[in-house]
Amino acid sequence: MSAPPDEGLVKQWTSEQARLRQQLVEEDTEDWQRSTVFSGLERVGGVDLSFIKGDDINACAQLVVLSYPDLELLYEDSQMVTLTAPYIAGFLAFRETPFLLEALQRLEKNKPKLLPQVVFVDGNGLFHYREFGLACHLGVLSGLPCVGVAKNLLQVQGVYKSEEHQSQIAALQEGGDSFPLTAASGKVLGKALRSSDKSSKPVYVSVGHKISLDTAVRLTYSCCRYRVPEPIRQADCRSREYLRIHFPTADT
Repeated sequence: MSAPPDEGLVKQWTSEQARLRQQLVEEDTEDWQRSTVFSGLERVGGVDLSFIKGDDINACAQLVVLSYPDLELLYEDSQMVTLTAPYIAGFLAFRETPFLLEALQRLEKNKPKLLPQVVFVDGNGLFHYREFGLACHLGVLSGLPCVGVAKNLLQVQGVYKSEEHQSQIAALQEGGDSFPLTAASGKVLGKALRSSDKSSKPVYVSVGHKISLDTAVRLTYSCCRYRVPEPIRQADCRSREYLRIHFPTADT
């Protein structure tokens, strides 16, 4: 059995989340976001962490930047990192954000012209226990627009994988169709999006920072060649490939 979370740490992190939450922007802030075809958007980023199987400490932190709308690779950064913060449900950002932020800062320092105009995060944004998930945390600290895209439903704030939820998924007829994820409070925290005609399983999109939910959903769909948006899919594939090459005897 794992040890219970440190109460002092949980209190500290809850306070820090609340402080950062005050800086969150849940609306469109960039000119390209207001264009129906995202005119002016040229670079989209994706971040992810991949672990060696059985090792929850050592990981490959990955950043990719793709061209838009062609989604061709412009930049990639793979870095082995050691995660020192414990995993506590609802506080994943404190474990992962520092390394993803470092990757963005390295890019800004070395090749500033390739800095992405928006970052896709493999995880949730507003759709979170305290409405401040990984995508929000990275967005506020980096100052960049961010979108959270989760592959699995976080059952939180009255949103559950119920029969009603399953029937709503079944009603998504084609790529681009979506339905809101509404909290018990009545607030819409995200949307379930059928991101591909070929996949009936949705992804869960939520605001990270400096973007509205409707824009985040439209942009996510426009970046999907498959079920998972290409910036996240590429970050995931390339981080796993990095581990395969550098740790060939490990099961990744």
